[in-house]
Amino acid sequence: QLYLLPRHHPHPRQQRRGYHENIVEHYENPRNVGSLDKNSEDVGTGLVGAPACGDVMKLQIRVDSDGKILESKFKTFGCGSAIASSSVATEWVKGKHVDEVLGIKNTDIAAHLKLPPV
Repeated sequence: QLYLLPRHHPHPRQQRRGYHENIVEHYENPRNVGSLDKNSEDVGTGLVGAPACGDVMKLQIRVDSDGKILESKFKTFGCGSAIASSSVATEWVKGKHVDEVLGIKNTDIAAHLKLPPV
């Protein structure tokens, strides 16, 4: 279970062990968990893993004929920040054109979740 990073903690060393509320929210209430039909012509699937920490993420998007992302789903095996990052990514891409989301960087998501620099 994740716990929130207190705003003012009497012991700063212990404070660093907590998670920002953005991470806790997306970890405890992840958005868009699941799968789309990988055989559908309008679905794209990406799979990525980070051997250093053991995280694996599958991200799928459903795209219309104009390139607009209609739906996004994810399945992630990993730590709380990996799950939260996946959840944020699916929220950020929905409703946007595929060209527009190419500009989203892992550092953008990390900054939103208040993660340490990547």
